[in-house]
Amino acid sequence: MSSPSQEALEAALATVIDPELRRPITELGMLESVSADASGVVRVAVLLTIAGCPLRDTITADATAALSKVPGVTGVDVELKVMDQAQRDALKERLRGPGGQRGVPFNQPGSLTKVYAVASGKGGVGKSSVTVNLACALAARGLRVGIVDADVHGFSVPSLMGITQPPTRVDDMILPPVAYGVKVISIGMFVEGNKPVAWRGPMLHRALEQFLTDVYFGDLDVLFLDLPPGTGDIAISVAQLLPGAEILVVTTPQAAAAEVAERAGTIAAQTGQKVAGVVENMSFLEMPDGGRMELFGSGGGELLAKRLGAVVESDVPLLGQIPLDIRLREGGDAGRPVVLAAPETAAAQALQDIAGRIQSRPRGLAGMPLGIQPR
Repeated sequence: MSSPSQEALEAALATVIDPELRRPITELGMLESVSADASGVVRVAVLLTIAGCPLRDTITADATAALSKVPGVTGVDVELKVMDQAQRDALKERLRGPGGQRGVPFNQPGSLTKVYAVASGKGGVGKSSVTVNLACALAARGLRVGIVDADVHGFSVPSLMGITQPPTRVDDMILPPVAYGVKVISIGMFVEGNKPVAWRGPMLHRALEQFLTDVYFGDLDVLFLDLPPGTGDIAISVAQLLPGAEILVVTTPQAAAAEVAERAGTIAAQTGQKVAGVVENMSFLEMPDGGRMELFGSGGGELLAKRLGAVVESDVPLLGQIPLDIRLREGGDAGRPVVLAAPETAAAQALQDIAGRIQSRPRGLAGMPLGIQPR
């Protein structure tokens, strides 16, 4: 058998996706060289963004697997090198555009990303669990999804997603870890152990701004922001930094909880944002005999949707009702969301239904240039 062609080797490496950037290594300037000798042994040199790249073993394994499938290849030798400063600058320009310009990419005229700020009036209603499950459900459907854990004081998204690795820094650009196809950034990734973050308003705003400007998410279909409960600094900062973000309000059926959650949604009327809908969590407990026990009452989600609709003067739908399920809690503790760990459960199916309603909402084209000029 003849040795493989150069074209076949490069085509195989074009299928190797960088785990953090989610693009082929051949498009990112990471392939330095590849060649095969007469015996079919392939030697490939791959350029890592930094020396301590946490996913170097994954890149090695993926490159080896891809090249091994090429007819005529008898062995693969992967050499990992590190980009120099000029190569890193070129990479940043490929990703960010000419000059590697910074800014909030989701505010750019060409952005089609739907941004949802997941809010609640009080803590303990399952807002973060809803966020990660919706994100994972959409990613499993093939959408490109990201999460910004904006609850700086009470961050929990990394543990709910089972993320333990830190982000990768490429100069002033941060590459977020990826879990279950979802790109995630959180202040918890920069804190040692379980130390508290004791910051005042200006620091909170700066942290959120850095997440949105310095973190490279790429072209996302959907970005979720997991907000802290209430209507404090972060909610105001989101309205300033992402004026096009829509609010998803999470509540429980309890009337008192819905009343508090109304304040979190009403802020949209003050900032000019849209309320995308209400999610009612912990709606009921399914009993062995098929009945339902409404531990926290009933009707809170529907009542909240009606009240918010009146405040913002537009239709606010109740997107879904999620039942209590021990496997939802177990999935969070294990770092594997229930929509993936136990998709057959009623809670997972309710979350999938909500994700479907979010997915069916089209990416906006308002304000975008069509590139059409009169003759």
